[in-house]
Amino acid sequence: MTPDESVFLRAARGEPVSHTPVWFMRQAGRSLPEYRKVREGVGMLESCMDPELVVEITMQPVRRYGVDAAIFFSDIVLPLKAVGVDLDIVAGVGPVVARPVRTLADVAAIPDLTPEHVPFVTEAVGGLVRELGGTPLIGFAGAPFTVASYLVEGGPSKDHARTKAMMFGEPELWDALMRKIAGIAAAYLEVQVRAGASAVQLFDSWAGALSPRDYAELVMPHSAAVLERAGTLGVPRIHFGVGTSNLLGLMGEAGADVVGVDWRTPLASAIEVVGDRAVQGNLDPTLVFAPTQVMLARAADILDAGRAARGHVFNLGHGVLPSTDPDQLARLTEFVQGYQVRDGQEA
Repeated sequence: MTPDESVFLRAARGEPVSHTPVWFMRQAGRSLPEYRKVREGVGMLESCMDPELVVEITMQPVRRYGVDAAIFFSDIVLPLKAVGVDLDIVAGVGPVVARPVRTLADVAAIPDLTPEHVPFVTEAVGGLVRELGGTPLIGFAGAPFTVASYLVEGGPSKDHARTKAMMFGEPELWDALMRKIAGIAAAYLEVQVRAGASAVQLFDSWAGALSPRDYAELVMPHSAAVLERAGTLGVPRIHFGVGTSNLLGLMGEAGADVVGVDWRTPLASAIEVVGDRAVQGNLDPTLVFAPTQVMLARAADILDAGRAARGHVFNLGHGVLPSTDPDQLARLTEFVQGYQVRDGQEA
């Protein structure tokens, strides 16, 4: 079987499937002892730039769980680091930018990304495609609003006050910054797809901080530009945001083939909003800490609801938490892949 025939890509395209495909955001990460072992003494960005390490880390959950897709091991801010932005990922804090963006000159100083900036990505994706065989690889990039927030705030923010001040008060600067980031994100996804990735996910961690009006007018056009360029490559596009119950329809309209749904929104409600698109999600990540039967009962509810969508990819409603028991994810994967919906037909 080729990746193109995989149950994951068939579901993403809205085609019939033998079972609901499953993968987990942050499935390669701190919940895995083998991940902690290979990352010992290696910084996050350094590990993302080591092709052999990227291949190993990306493959770990595929080997352990037998999930239906792999997600490329990277970080939202890696493309910025690759083009020369002075930043680092600080343990316990997150991405920290040495000189936050304040002026048009600051934006102009950020180079556009080319394949020559990320040869390690091309090498890693090529290695992964060879190892994965028929299992598809999902490429990954941060969405313009979330990446812009890191650049403007200088690091993580709870209220995104500086970001919104620029967005509302300096529209020319905001537009220039978002266009710059959108170009970088699109180029980064293109590198991954041309090297062999079978789908892409655009991840908007902070979009939930926006109202529908502000998202539609000031953010959505830039996410749409990224997704449009990815669409020319012929791969399914997943668009996911956190706390975006009020934005799901717009996120679909931005150009998503699959709309990611976090755990705060009932999947049935999300399906009604996104229309003729596939959905991804959306088990609460903390349910893996509940008794197994409780977790599986909730998963069954989601699988049943997913039948109403054009296609459904099972996932958590956000990333795997670091203290998650890998054995619980193994049980969850096995359950999803073998699940028969309650009317007796296959999911």
